[in-house]
Amino acid sequence: MAKRILIINGHPNKDTLNFGLAAAYKKGALESNAEVEELIIHELKFNPNLEFGYLKRTELEPDLLNAWEKIKWADHLVWVHPVWWAGMPAILKGFIDRLFLPGMAFKPRENSVWWDKLLKGKTARIITTLDAPTWYYWLVLGKPSINQLKKATLEYCGIKPVKVTYFDSVKKSTPELRKKWLDKVEALGRKNK
Repeated sequence: MAKRILIINGHPNKDTLNFGLAAAYKKGALESNAEVEELIIHELKFNPNLEFGYLKRTELEPDLLNAWEKIKWADHLVWVHPVWWAGMPAILKGFIDRLFLPGMAFKPRENSVWWDKLLKGKTARIITTLDAPTWYYWLVLGKPSINQLKKATLEYCGIKPVKVTYFDSVKKSTPELRKKWLDKVEALGRKNK
């Protein structure tokens, strides 16, 4: 059976390396006969603000309902986003806030500190770009956006393993280096990893 892959692109600008990386992954995955769907977050119509926190449920817009169906459908989630101010773009954070909700992505247990992970059985890959060197992002900043997405969101909801691919010093990168990055991501897609 073909693997079902959902590529979630969290960059708000289509004229970027992130869109090229997402396209390269998709190309490789399709060559492996995987089923591929895409979510381009900035094209979705939704309020990214979780207005009431978890006190009151905000009704999900049609685009978010459709996105959730795709997340449930997928075996493997591929998250593509840049790191800005050591975090992810606001629109991607809002997407996660609005969708990864109690009763959907996880379920708190009554009178317990534990929870049920409702997205078990799925795997993920995070592909992220940085202008800073990866060592600086890791050692000085503590890789906050990766910790947030990988540990505090995806693994919290039962998705694992979650692998991470970094491309750093993007502003200083050459066309030849970017081509190598695109080839690497296409190969990941071909392996469905």
